[in-house]
Amino acid sequence: MNKAALSSRIAERLGLSKKVGEDVIEAFENIVTDALVNAEEVTIAGFGTFSARVRQGRMGVNPQRPTEKIQIPSVTVPKFKAGKALKDALKKKAVVA
Repeated sequence: MNKAALSSRIAERLGLSKKVGEDVIEAFENIVTDALVNAEEVTIAGFGTFSARVRQGRMGVNPQRPTEKIQIPSVTVPKFKAGKALKDALKKKAVVA
């Protein structure tokens, strides 16, 4: 499912226009992004937690010159940890299928 389909489903389920559904998705994205940039976590009970973590720098190999070592810098990456209700829903679906 892509962003347009998700916003359409939200609008349909809530009885809103497609434009309002798109605005809801965009607002959610902006709020989560701003929180992660500010080193905050976003927790949606039962669904999961969005957080940012630092992946440490390390030595790597240049794929164009395998004998050459390169330093890969540390970087902040997004992380999502699924909540219990989401995990349980997926387990139940896997058992049925």
